[in-house]
Amino acid sequence: GAFRVLVDRHRNTIVNLTHRYLGNRAHAEDLAQETFLKVYRARGRYEPTAKFTTWLYRVAVNTCLNEVRNRRNRPTYGAVSLQSTVTGEEDGVGATLPDPAAESPSQNAEREELRGRVRAAVAELPERQRLALLLNKFHGLSYEELAATLEMTIPGVKSLLVRARENVRKQLEPYLTAGSGSVPEQRGTA
Repeated sequence: GAFRVLVDRHRNTIVNLTHRYLGNRAHAEDLAQETFLKVYRARGRYEPTAKFTTWLYRVAVNTCLNEVRNRRNRPTYGAVSLQSTVTGEEDGVGATLPDPAAESPSQNAEREELRGRVRAAVAELPERQRLALLLNKFHGLSYEELAATLEMTIPGVKSLLVRARENVRKQLEPYLTAGSGSVPEQRGTA
């Protein structure tokens, strides 16, 4: 009963973390379930020296890292749909149409293009930088919580976040200086 309460309380957070890290909602659901199975199996070894959520994030992070390593070792088949590049969903489920009263189609297209570029820039980060940035920015973990989750020192976490943000900024700089997320001009071609 208590475990069901923990799952209910933290399920959405873990699904969102795995989704942001892997980019596939259905797969994120599977990894979240795997994370909670690992937590259940390790429940006797849990020692409350840190917050429960810090330990839970550590299990989820390890599950994501293992999945990435496993993906590298097996071939991939199939193609990513155009829908996935716009919405971030591989299967297109959950895609919503923009509210036409909210903004013009061109503003919406520019915003979506910039979102896609930000997602791509974050996806290009080395694993630890990506995890640190996701956990800090989207899950609100403090430096102390990140240090415990990533098994690093606080100065190491700060340095990792600085490098992650700098790498994202470098990736996005051509698009931001070109103006409002528009594609930069191709230089050097005649």
